Amino acid sequence: MLQYFSDPVGVPMKHIVVLTAGGAGAERLEESLAVPVCPSCFGKIMSNSKTDSMAQDEDMSSLPFSQESFQELWKDLMPAPSGDLDWPSMNIVSDLQLLTGNPFDNLFEISSPPAPQASGSLPECGAPPSTTVPTTTDYPGALDFKLRFHQSSTAKSVTSTYSPELNKLFCQLAKTCPVQMVVNQPPPPGAVIRATAVYKKSEHVAEVVRRCPHHERTVENNEGPAPRGHLIRVEGSQRAQYMEDPNTRRQSVLVPYEAPQVGSECTTVLYSYMCNSSCMGGMNRRPILTIITLETVEGQLLGRRSFEVRVCACPGRDRKGEEESYHKQQEKNAAKATSGGTKRAFKDPCQPAPRPEGSKKTKSVSSGEEEIYTLQVRGRERYEMLKKINESLELGDLVPLADQEKYRQKGHSKNKRDKERDAPEPKRGKKLLVKEEKSDSD
Repeated sequence: MLQYFSDPVGVPMKHIVVLTAGGAGAERLEESLAVPVCPSCFGKIMSNSKTDSMAQDEDMSSLPFSQESFQELWKDLMPAPSGDLDWPSMNIVSDLQLLTGNPFDNLFEISSPPAPQASGSLPECGAPPSTTVPTTTDYPGALDFKLRFHQSSTAKSVTSTYSPELNKLFCQLAKTCPVQMVVNQPPPPGAVIRATAVYKKSEHVAEVVRRCPHHERTVENNEGPAPRGHLIRVEGSQRAQYMEDPNTRRQSVLVPYEAPQVGSECTTVLYSYMCNSSCMGGMNRRPILTIITLETVEGQLLGRRSFEVRVCACPGRDRKGEEESYHKQQEKNAAKATSGGTKRAFKDPCQPAPRPEGSKKTKSVSSGEEEIYTLQVRGRERYEMLKKINESLELGDLVPLADQEKYRQKGHSKNKRDKERDAPEPKRGKKLLVKEEKSDSD
């Protein structure tokens, strides 16, 4: 079948050749119609193509019509299908559709995508969590998961020390920090221990804790298979896996859980922190928390513990200073609680300010009458001393403040003159000799 389109002038400009079987005539026809032709030339081309097609029919009619000849003809015209093709899914028009109805009714219908099937495969071991904000609350779980730290002092020479009061670990850069894991019964086989660092304050918790660019690029402390950008590393274990979540980009390190050795009740993991808390471009003096979780091979949580970490040059000194500040704050809070709480009472500006309980009232607020108090004193000397004090206070109430200052200045100058008068005068002139005394020259 031959179809062509013509422009308004009548010259065919484009053609489409659709043949049920290939042939040399079709190729010559297609090549001849590659350029525009006039109507007379187009008629000649059509007659030539008709002659070629009749010759093809005579050649095919000369073949004996048998089952074997039909199979050979079918193989020549249609290539044998490969085993990889899925014929039912190719939406081929069947002979039944050609006979019973229009095969092109559903030509432009969009087939709906297949429904997603639930995958029965388990997640990979050690898949990082996909939560945006990790939970930092402690969860012992059914295994009563706990953490322990080595007891150490606040000496300046220690490389790592833990404060139970602050739940905070102080350590130096790239120094070993042993952390002990304790459970009351063995976890399932294949359990892993994950360590993740997050920022403590809410305004920074969405950011990922990374190393500063300086420590990440230097050669020092960057040996081994651990990635340079990870803050927490595991020492002494070749089975450690450093993970990074593809969604949140949070970094974590996993180690397989090892059963405690004979005579011990805990498993020890050696961690190290590869950047200081004060590094610019990294933590930048922002406090961080380390979350230790015990998980199954499928990623199910068995227990969680967290503690604060400070990486500094002198862990003992910093721990001592923070514990002292913590104790002072605790004392202040206790004092405020005993004094009636930290809330201040609302003060009415129309009412006068109340006087302290132990102060003496010289005049009543409601009336102009004077209030007189009696004080019992033991001893005559104390009585005379308190009497002078009382008289001076009463005199001070009568004298204005400006006059009181003048009297004080006069009193200071008088005392100064008295001191100068009482001071011994230096001896002047030569010393008179007495008959019994002898001079130094003698």
